Amino acid sequence: MKSLSEKAAQNLVAIRKKKPLIHNITNYVVMNYTANALLSMGASPVMAHASNEVEEMVSFAGALVLNIGTLTDDWIESMIKAGKKASESKTPIILDPVGSGATSLRTSAAKRIIKETRVSVIRGNASEILSLRQDDSKTKGVDSIHSVEAAEGSAKILAGELESVIAVTGPTDLITDGKQMIRVSNGHPLMGYVTGTGCTATVTIGAFLSVDDNPVSATATALAFFGLAGEVAAKNASAPGSFMIAMLDALYTITPEELLRECKFEDCT
Repeated sequence: MKSLSEKAAQNLVAIRKKKPLIHNITNYVVMNYTANALLSMGASPVMAHASNEVEEMVSFAGALVLNIGTLTDDWIESMIKAGKKASESKTPIILDPVGSGATSLRTSAAKRIIKETRVSVIRGNASEILSLRQDDSKTKGVDSIHSVEAAEGSAKILAGELESVIAVTGPTDLITDGKQMIRVSNGHPLMGYVTGTGCTATVTIGAFLSVDDNPVSATATALAFFGLAGEVAAKNASAPGSFMIAMLDALYTITPEELLRECKFEDCT
């Protein structure tokens, strides 16, 4: 059986060879950056949220990314419509519940997507993940006020209840399907100073999930790759503006061999 580090390298090779189409229904803030990130790593992005085309678009996508960062009622309906079509065709769905717990609209939309579609992976910060299970859990806008450790128990239970993989991202990322638990410690503090870093981690998971049918290994290897890109970028940039561009360069230049060597996994099962 391949190690996670070997799987990470294999997944990166597959993305760059197959150039999978990743369908994003995402927020205005990150559309350009996440599209460029997907292109840089080797995938093919499409941003399509019109209700009368999402079913057709998702029908030939390798993965569907749903991000609730800038919601409208129309966008929620498009997400549900695309999600149902993806569920029928067994196309993996990755949900980013941005700001869930901050407002009733965001929390209810995230829960409705989970209820009405078959979500493979949910990636969020600790507060967002807690809000999906605890009605009284709050967050500060789109920023987490809880630690990854504080969400560990809830993430494990939620993963089991939903039969989905939960990824809680922070200084050290936690990935669980309710049984297996993996920590990924790749990353750099500057990643917290660029808007949409979490959203970009989510689309990276989408790309990896399009070539890896195991959502645990796809999520863990994607977060290791994305975190490593942050480490590489920080060697060439000392402030957020240049770091943001250096991240795109790193996603493009990191080799499978480098990823194999630099992954930082811990199996906590």
